[in-house]
Amino acid sequence: LESMTADTAWLREFVRDIPDFPEPGVMFKDISPLLANVDAFRFSVDALADHWCGDSSDHILGIEARGFLFAAPLAYRCGAGFVPVRKPGKLPADTASQTYDLEYGTDAIEIHSDAIAAGERVVIIDDVLATGGTAAATVELVRGLGAQVVGLGFVIELGFLGGSGKLEEYETTSLLLYDQ
Repeated sequence: LESMTADTAWLREFVRDIPDFPEPGVMFKDISPLLANVDAFRFSVDALADHWCGDSSDHILGIEARGFLFAAPLAYRCGAGFVPVRKPGKLPADTASQTYDLEYGTDAIEIHSDAIAAGERVVIIDDVLATGGTAAATVELVRGLGAQVVGLGFVIELGFLGGSGKLEEYETTSLLLYDQ
C-alpha cells in the first residue's frame, strides 16, 4: 500500500478519535472535522485527484456512505462518471450483489448492474481501509461485471488491521496511515 503520509501528515489534526464507537474497544477515526474544514477537504480531494486522474478511468466508484463524499468530487475532477456502491436495498434498478465476511456474520454491497460495462476502467474510493472486506467485495463486484480495477484510494488506512493484504494485486493509496 502506498501512503502519501509525508505530504498529508498535517491532515491528522482534522481526524478526531472517538473511543468506544461503534462498540466498546474500538477507536473510531472521525473525519467530520476534515470535511468541515475547506482547506483540509479540498486538499484531500486534490491529493486523490493528483494520484488517480492520470489513469483515464471511466468511473470513480464510491463506497457507502463516506466514500461518496470523496468519490463524487474526484469523479468531477477526473472527468469520469461517479458510481455509488451501496448497502442492499438502496438502489432502485437491477443490481449485482457481493457478500463478505464480518467479524460476526456477513454483510453485502450492491451496484447497479448497468453502472459499469465490461472493459471499463474504474477507481474505487472509500474513506477508511480497515479490515479490507468492503473494498475486496467491491473489487469482486467490478470484476463480476467485467470491468477493470485501476486501483483503490482511501483517506485513512488502519494499517494494524491488515486490510491492504486483501488488495495486494491492486494499486492502493491512502492519505493517512495509522499503524496503531
